[in-house]
Amino acid sequence: MSDGAGPSGGAGAAAPMGSTDEPGGEHTVTPLELFFDLAFVFAFTQVTALVTAEPTWAGVGKGLLVVAVVWWAWAGYARLTNRLDPERDLPRLLMLAALAAMLIIALAIPKVFTTAGVVFAVAYLVLRCLHLALTRVTARRGPPEQGGTLWTAANLLVTTAALLAAAAADGSARVAWWAVAAAFTFVWPLLGAPDAWAVRAPSHFVERFGLIIIIALGESVVALGVGLGDQELGAATITAALLGTVVVASLWWTYFDWVVYVAGRRLQDATGPEQARLARDVYAYLHAAMVAAIVMFAFGVEQVMGETSKPLEAPAAAALGGGVSVYFAAHVLLRLRIGGGLGRGRPVAAIATAGLVPLAAVLPAISTLAALVVVCVGLVAYEVLRHQEDRVAIRANR
Repeated sequence: MSDGAGPSGGAGAAAPMGSTDEPGGEHTVTPLELFFDLAFVFAFTQVTALVTAEPTWAGVGKGLLVVAVVWWAWAGYARLTNRLDPERDLPRLLMLAALAAMLIIALAIPKVFTTAGVVFAVAYLVLRCLHLALTRVTARRGPPEQGGTLWTAANLLVTTAALLAAAAADGSARVAWWAVAAAFTFVWPLLGAPDAWAVRAPSHFVERFGLIIIIALGESVVALGVGLGDQELGAATITAALLGTVVVASLWWTYFDWVVYVAGRRLQDATGPEQARLARDVYAYLHAAMVAAIVMFAFGVEQVMGETSKPLEAPAAAALGGGVSVYFAAHVLLRLRIGGGLGRGRPVAAIATAGLVPLAAVLPAISTLAALVVVCVGLVAYEVLRHQEDRVAIRANR
């Protein structure tokens, strides 16, 4: 797009999700990987339950800390399965064991800051040890995985130590240790060698991270039902459910309409350290922001379903409008990272949805949700009408 405002931002179209390219060693996401990700569906649901049980600023902060730790565990497995065939016998057994460990982690999440801290930390240790074992399997294949075992072990030891310290602490000290663990997992990828996030199969990598976005969006749909609780299914709750569904659909649309293709093509076209840095920045980091934003939106929309006629409390208001705002802001940063320019639609949408946060403190919750729908649908309509030819070109070249 000549004005740099459209979806493509000057980038070519990406390879389609699930495509194969035998010369490049491409492969699709396997049934085992999809099965493994089911545990993360449950984990995201449990984070929402954690925040709902403590719908305060402290509760939101705790939820984000848990999302950070869980996200980087998942991202590590996504990176490894991009480099090996998880359907071989040994990797399969290790992945299934990791699924069991992740299930225990998810079960512990609602009480991780009270009575289940040790359970979470021990299960996390097992999950990361299995990750270490898979790293050793991968290292046998040669560069760039050689030497990754010690690097993974150091990450495992420091993060687990912080989580165990959190389990032994009380009050603010417990949260502080969790902050140490989350910060360490967040900073660690920046400290590694440039090829630490080297990608063997770009289309598989793109597909895997696209599917985790769908999983997170699915949690928002679940939140609509959970928020209803034992209430009667009346006109207000039906309307709120439909409005929430429109927002979720808009979030899906704005990612899968072009982001997945353009970012994927940039990853596929890049080589060497630049490709590794793109994989780390665009997928590990910016997708982390998208997933956290969706999980926070799920908490916010669950609160709307619980009481449609009253204004939201400040933490829920920030989660509802702020979650969508951060999601769009992550898209803007993604465009900038791949050299596509700032654009117009999504920066405006990010600002507009952030502006709804203070209004949610005075408007009925359902009205705030309706305003959110107006912004999201307006963004989709703007991009569809203004950039029809570019969107066709993206699909034609994918």
